[in-house]
Amino acid sequence: MNPSDATAAALGHAWLADDAWDLLTRLTELDDRLGGHPGERRAAEYVAEALTDAGVREVGEEPFPVQRWDRNDVEFAVSVPDRGVDRSFEAVALPYSPAYEGEAPLVDVGHGTPAELDEADVAGAVAVTRTATPPWFDRPYHRAEKVGHAAAAGAEAFVFVNHVPGQLPPTGALRFDAEAAIPGIGVSKETGAWLADYAEEGARAHVRVNAATETGTSRNVVGALGPEGGTERAPAASSESGDDAVLVLAHFDAHDVGEGALDNGCGIATVAAAARALVAMDLPRPVRVAGVGSEELGLVGSRALAERTDLDGVHAVVNVDGAGRFRDLNVLAHGSEAMADLAESLLGDLGHPADVSTRPHPYSDHWPFLQAGVPVVQLHSKNPDASGTWDRGWTHTRADTRDKADRRTLREHAMVLALLVAEVAGADLPRLDPDEIRARLADAGADEGMRAAGIWPDEWA
Repeated sequence: MNPSDATAAALGHAWLADDAWDLLTRLTELDDRLGGHPGERRAAEYVAEALTDAGVREVGEEPFPVQRWDRNDVEFAVSVPDRGVDRSFEAVALPYSPAYEGEAPLVDVGHGTPAELDEADVAGAVAVTRTATPPWFDRPYHRAEKVGHAAAAGAEAFVFVNHVPGQLPPTGALRFDAEAAIPGIGVSKETGAWLADYAEEGARAHVRVNAATETGTSRNVVGALGPEGGTERAPAASSESGDDAVLVLAHFDAHDVGEGALDNGCGIATVAAAARALVAMDLPRPVRVAGVGSEELGLVGSRALAERTDLDGVHAVVNVDGAGRFRDLNVLAHGSEAMADLAESLLGDLGHPADVSTRPHPYSDHWPFLQAGVPVVQLHSKNPDASGTWDRGWTHTRADTRDKADRRTLREHAMVLALLVAEVAGADLPRLDPDEIRARLADAGADEGMRAAGIWPDEWA
């Protein structure tokens, strides 16, 4: 590569600066960044301050409604009548679980696929399933799909067993911005091993969830950099004019059981650090930067952002969800061969290790834009200890803490992100055909699960 003097200076500053680490520290010191909660409100202020300090223009907050969920407390106990066993286990309620108290047979359903649910007969039972995606799946198998299928099969309640050791009950929303049909709780891998044994002995489970869902307020933080001109609200501009904008976004909310360092404190911190570099670079078209709220409750912030946006005026979207965690990158081009080629070329020139895929998925903030045909790319990172492509690792547990992050990785990913955004801004990226995205998801078998999760677009029938 032959960067300009301005770009080289900006990247040099990014390598020496602690912008990303400082923002990550402030975010992880907050008690609760779940959507609609006070910690998320304060996090928005921190993100706005970081973007303003980086030189981003027109930084402001945009509130939107969200179904705020309060977990309160949960009880989970198992009895094996034939042996006189009565045990209580640690558990956490899953966001959008309704309040509930009841007792039912305990049934282990493996990964919670429709075939496993049918074979197990979970009608009127507490269904126990694993967090992991089945090894025979070529796509992520999301918990919202699993609970949707379990509810359709007549399950009374849903137990989500972590596949990562360490006494770490997992969390994660059961539905997108709405209360789920059945209650759900998360338990550790170690507890799951007991549950599998007890289910074979005809055990019964007692579940009590004291949760509440009510209308609240979340917010996005938006700003602009690069040449004056297009914004996401501008009238549609031709790609030849260079006035259509690149949208760079990352969510700053997090689950309340941990610090939310990896998911997605590292991501929004990477964006803030990259923004400072981008401000100093000569960009061929405007760039909009957005920190979005309530991703963990079902992409609520990115949906609100898309609804307020003239999507014809968006050149492309760069979604930073998962970057900044581990050095090697996973780059998901979500159906855009042109975007995949661009990323492979850049990362090859940089010598930065990365896997690039074009397989689409709907479970991050690019989705409201992708389904409309906007070219998108998601920066994620590759956990060297992962047991599979979709292994969540420490995220969505109390182990998602700042000590897992690394200053050097944050700096490197901020530099890579800045260069990637500059390349995207100067590239000819054709729009995607939503029908082709629909077909690719259906061919991968994702349509059935998305319908069960309630996220298959109505217009796709």
